[in-house]
Amino acid sequence: MEPSAALAISLPLGIAIAAHGCGIGLGTAVGSALEAIGRQPEASTKILVNMMAGCALIEALTLYALVFAFSLMGKI
Repeated sequence: MEPSAALAISLPLGIAIAAHGCGIGLGTAVGSALEAIGRQPEASTKILVNMMAGCALIEALTLYALVFAFSLMGKI
């Protein structure tokens, strides 16, 4: 298999895997935060702030994978 063909197959697959993992992580984080707010409504501000910071870090994974894929796309 030629390197350009391997990149053409693996780049979209890598982005899909990263996006899938990000979606699972975000779903778990938001679900847990909503469950925690349901248990302690008075701590909702602190929970939401920490959840949003965590969601930003989780989203960074997909953005890094996208930038990496675009940089390797020039090799095709």
